Amino acid sequence: MAAPPDRYYVLGNPVAHSQSPFIHAEFARQTGEHLVYERRLCPLDGFADAVRALACDTTTGRVGGCNVTVPFKFDAYRLAPRHSERAERARAANILRFDAEGWFADNTDGIGLVRDIELNAGVALAGRRVLLVGAGGAAAGALGPLIACRPAQVRLVNRTRGRAQELVCRHAGWATQQGVAIDACALADAGDGFDVVINASASSLAGAQVPVDARTLAPGALAVDLMYGPAARTFLAWARAHGACARDGLGMLVEQAAEAFLVWRGIRPATAPVLAALRARLETAA
Repeated sequence: MAAPPDRYYVLGNPVAHSQSPFIHAEFARQTGEHLVYERRLCPLDGFADAVRALACDTTTGRVGGCNVTVPFKFDAYRLAPRHSERAERARAANILRFDAEGWFADNTDGIGLVRDIELNAGVALAGRRVLLVGAGGAAAGALGPLIACRPAQVRLVNRTRGRAQELVCRHAGWATQQGVAIDACALADAGDGFDVVINASASSLAGAQVPVDARTLAPGALAVDLMYGPAARTFLAWARAHGACARDGLGMLVEQAAEAFLVWRGIRPATAPVLAALRARLETAA
């Protein structure tokens, strides 16, 4: 009798909108890996218990790991006894791998974002001025890999400046090593003329207005919202109205998923055909 497929999940609240099951099904088909991938809604006050129960449930096959989305990325980091260097730097995790020697936490958000910007959008980050909006789990995961690309400056802005400052302090040594200027400001003091503006805040998910002024955009800037679908429309429309090149988070989603697949399965799938299929799928559903 054939062994049951390994199981993987995306955990979050909300999670029904997640396109990760489609992405990982495409990766499995492309690589021939024997796995299934499903959504799992976690109670806001019960994430740790939900993960423990999931990891121990072998009734229908081995559980290899999970993706973690809002609002549990900091919780996921604290749950795991073992961490990658990028998860340590972020102190947030978007994936867990359940190994025989213990749980392993990693963060593939930042490398996914960088690959989408540089490979898919064709914008080199070296020497650019980058504005990162938000200081939650997504921003924490993005900051280290952004610095590694050696932009001239990365500025963090957040509604609560103190949270952005904490992230800056944690990455200050890394930024110095890479020769990158890094600072934190309140939203109203974001400044102007950034080459790349990245919205990693919860504003789009909450249906709120764009949290920064249009003066933050340099002429022809790249403006990226980490959300996609209806949630990203307000930000994308704002960016286009002010002459920026607008990009949603679908490319990042696929790229970070490919990195997660590599961490779980030891194989990096091709992302371009999956991103094209995902965009076509969402356009058909719209």
